[in-house]
Amino acid sequence: MIAAAVTKIGSLTDPDESKRGEVGLIDYPIPELGDYDVQIKVAYCAICGSDPHTAEGAFGTDVPITLGHETSGVITALGKKALVKGLSVGDRVAGNFVHFCGTCYYCQNDQQNFCSGGDRKANTGMSEYVVWHESQVYKLPEGVSLREGCILEPLSVAVHAADKIAPKVGNRVVIFGGGPIGQLTLQVLNLYGATSLTLVEPNALRREQALKFGAKHVIDPIGSNVVDEALRITNGLGFDIAVDVSGAPSAVVNLPQVTSNGGRILYGAMYPTDYEMPINLFKYFYRKEMSFSGLFLSPYTFPRAVQLLERIELAPFIETVFPLDRITEAFDAHLGGKQLKVLIRCNDLD
Repeated sequence: MIAAAVTKIGSLTDPDESKRGEVGLIDYPIPELGDYDVQIKVAYCAICGSDPHTAEGAFGTDVPITLGHETSGVITALGKKALVKGLSVGDRVAGNFVHFCGTCYYCQNDQQNFCSGGDRKANTGMSEYVVWHESQVYKLPEGVSLREGCILEPLSVAVHAADKIAPKVGNRVVIFGGGPIGQLTLQVLNLYGATSLTLVEPNALRREQALKFGAKHVIDPIGSNVVDEALRITNGLGFDIAVDVSGAPSAVVNLPQVTSNGGRILYGAMYPTDYEMPINLFKYFYRKEMSFSGLFLSPYTFPRAVQLLERIELAPFIETVFPLDRITEAFDAHLGGKQLKVLIRCNDLD
């Protein structure tokens, strides 16, 4: 039995390095089903902002490398010991592309995202089938479609962002970056009772979408002074919480300048590996007593993200769908930035 996967052009045994960064289809066998594994026939896999970077080799991967991790589908087989979660053949599911071992120091120390004993072998979501460990798989609520279900993984990132910044009801919040993670984080923080909720984003369509999701203000960083606008919105106080999910060096330097005394800043995107941001330690750490943090994977968030799926507005994320055999067009649409999210339909399961 053969599954199709997205990869840098080449074959598993004869990669073509000159094609690095291109995407296409290859055939490879469905992974063997282990005792604790779940085989899933994939319905949808959404393109993540990290996928094109992975295809270009930004994370040191060799060619070819399979892509895709924002995945939903239907269970087609269960390992004989995959019994803990009560999963059954025919269940509609989504899940976590990382298998955490549960045994290493980090997993035992509330730092699961730094797991040293797990793996990401299931990072093949743009496929006809995937095989995941039972611990990675979550049954979708009855009211959540398979198309909506593939948003579970990015929603888990937004939940982790909220965990890291620990918002209080009434905190003033600004988010830099109106892509999928920014829009999901905005919705999650709105549920926490964020005030002066503001999105900074150059794309007009994404600013408009943020207002529909609950933002009270939007700022165009190209057409206005972000710092001046932020201080105007907050009556000179600055935001209690500032989150960057833009990944743009041109944006991240503004976060400390728009954050209040004692405020919390979260850098939650993938940044250029060689970018080093200058920061005035005296001004921001000593005088303003700010807290800075980052974001890596989504530990301990998936059970809660599943429960949130029915409370988050997902329709704008799932409007654009391409079949698996039009994968190149799908990536072109993603890179064009006109859609909030681009989905790959890997099998007809609706």
